[in-house]
Amino acid sequence: MQDLKVFFETAHFFETKEEKTYQPMQWGAKLECADPDIDAADIIIIGCDETNSGRSNADAVREQLYSMYYWHTGIKIADGGNIRQGATPKDTRAALQAVLQEIHDAGKIALVIGGPHDLTLQQYGVFKRSQQMITASVADMLIDLDETEATTEHSFLMDMLTGTPNFVTHYNHIAFQSYYAHPRMLETLDKLRFDFYRLGKVKEHIEDMEPVLRTSNLFSFDMSAVRYSDAPANVTGSPNGLSGEDACQLTRYAGMSSALTSFGIYGYDQSNDTNDMTAKLIAQMIWYFVDGYLVRKTEAKLSEKEEFTMFNVAFTDNDTVFIKSKRTNRWWMKLPDQSYVPCSYNDYLVASNDQIPERWLRAQERLL
Repeated sequence: MQDLKVFFETAHFFETKEEKTYQPMQWGAKLECADPDIDAADIIIIGCDETNSGRSNADAVREQLYSMYYWHTGIKIADGGNIRQGATPKDTRAALQAVLQEIHDAGKIALVIGGPHDLTLQQYGVFKRSQQMITASVADMLIDLDETEATTEHSFLMDMLTGTPNFVTHYNHIAFQSYYAHPRMLETLDKLRFDFYRLGKVKEHIEDMEPVLRTSNLFSFDMSAVRYSDAPANVTGSPNGLSGEDACQLTRYAGMSSALTSFGIYGYDQSNDTNDMTAKLIAQMIWYFVDGYLVRKTEAKLSEKEEFTMFNVAFTDNDTVFIKSKRTNRWWMKLPDQSYVPCSYNDYLVASNDQIPERWLRAQERLL
């Protein structure tokens, strides 16, 4: 493993903070900082701003995160600090890519507190370089599929979803707002058998997003998905959006996913934050991600049949099986090819009423 210190700023937030006194059970007293041992950690936090002005966006989040209480003593978290600013944004991104690759190769989880949303491409680049087929999920009020000559935060999905060679087997877009989405974008996603969930549907049944994130290897969260009142740094955001509670619930679901190894939070600008309220929300989202990771560690394998309750269900002309975990109360359903896919309790209720669950139908379409 190469020495990662060369990719990080020499001064870590923990070392530059004037008052370093944290209570024994606070994050600031528990995290391994500055020169983390990746092999010993479960989750590694990385900051990447791409700006040189004022206080680091990631450090604004750290200030809130470090003061929180560390309930998850069985999970080891390291904080490598902020990626060193290169001569150009391309250099900075190359450094981030190198760090993410090392974390991935070590079999650990990378948590990026980033700047522009197109840093998601550095998350994806790790899987691409490893030639690993993945499911990617993005939470964003916009669908960033603009056709532009250069890759930007509003067009990066075009590169990720249509570039060759491509390693995205499935893509989920969570909490888009219809009035900001071109209808043809949705038609394109639908033709590719990708799934997209408008804001209203997510808020109405947010528990249905857990199976979506359970199969995701990569999750990218743009803070624009959160309504302005709950994230006042979103000066270009929307009066509508996810609530702070919704955002924390989604990140907890992401932490629960045994498939997920790369998580990024983007679109935060501390210079526009009111009373650091958005930084507090991001810190809480990270706390809930770790809380979800604790659930991940307790889940049984599907092969451990005694750990699941089985339900035989007949709907329309199909006979299938739903199983429910005795440990976490999560659900799976069997497809005709005998594979199991994650589902929700709502899917079980739909099938029990002799209707085809949309999730079952979409999964079938992707098998054809």
